[in-house]
Amino acid sequence: QVQLVESGGGLVQAGDSLRLSCVASGRSFSSYRMGWFRQAPGKEREFVAVISRRGYTYYADSVKGRFTISRDNVKNTGYLQMNSLKPEDAAVYYCAVDDSSVITTRPDFLYWGQGTQVTVSS
Repeated sequence: QVQLVESGGGLVQAGDSLRLSCVASGRSFSSYRMGWFRQAPGKEREFVAVISRRGYTYYADSVKGRFTISRDNVKNTGYLQMNSLKPEDAAVYYCAVDDSSVITTRPDFLYWGQGTQVTVSS
C-alpha cells in the first residue's frame, strides 16, 4: 500500500505560480511512474502531466510550456511547478503513482492522493 500526500495548493491570481508536492510513503518511489490529474467542479478528471520511472515526461496540451513535472527519488517526492496560471487551471489537483512502465494520459493509476485545491482569480 502506498500513501500519497499532496500539498502546495492555494488561492492565487492569474499569472502567478504554484508548486505542488506529492510525498509518497514506502521505499520504491524510484520505481513508480507518477501522474498529475485535475478535476474542476462538474467536470471529469483530466490528465495534466506524467513522468516515467526514468524521467520521461508528457503534458496535456493545455499546460505544455507552463507546467513542469519533476521528481526527487531521494525525498520520495514528486512536483508540479505551475507557472502563468489561468482561471481555467482552477481545480482539485491529484497525484497518482504505481509501478507500471506505461506512459499514459488515462487515470488508471493504482494509488491516489487526496487532492489539493488550486484556485485562480482573474
